[in-house]
Amino acid sequence: MSTRIVLHQADITRALTRISHEILESNRGPENLVLLGIPTRGVTLARRIGALVEQFGGASVPVGALDVTMYRDDLHRNPTRAPQPTSIPPGGIDGKVVVLVDDVLFSGRSIRAALDALQDIGRPTAVRLATLVDRGHRELPIRPDFVGKNLPSSRDERVNVRLDETDGREEVTIES
Repeated sequence: MSTRIVLHQADITRALTRISHEILESNRGPENLVLLGIPTRGVTLARRIGALVEQFGGASVPVGALDVTMYRDDLHRNPTRAPQPTSIPPGGIDGKVVVLVDDVLFSGRSIRAALDALQDIGRPTAVRLATLVDRGHRELPIRPDFVGKNLPSSRDERVNVRLDETDGREEVTIES
């Protein structure tokens, strides 16, 4: 098995900075934004984007976590991790623009599950999707609004995002 690094720490920082600017531009400022990260690394990325949006937009943006484990349509086929806590910021999501944040977008099934989970929580004005890596191979008609890096890959390859907070190092790799 071979592994190659496709994004280093500086590349990840640059991508998140760009995503943060794009979110602010698309929303015309930080008002009525809520960032919800999909565990595990999506939550870390959402917190980072939230800090950058606050830095660039001049106002804090609520950040939370949205666990989608029990909403997945492949629970019967794949071993699952233990559900993580869902944490919706005070004020909820009703009437807000929710930006879902995930580390890697692949088939789109996690995002479909996130949309189902959102229905149980409230009614946002709009839902947007930010992802650090879009590797293609969609099985559902889901497209990210904000992308750090488009990374064409084969279905046989594995894309790994590692972040300091969870993994002790910062990189995106492809294993083949």
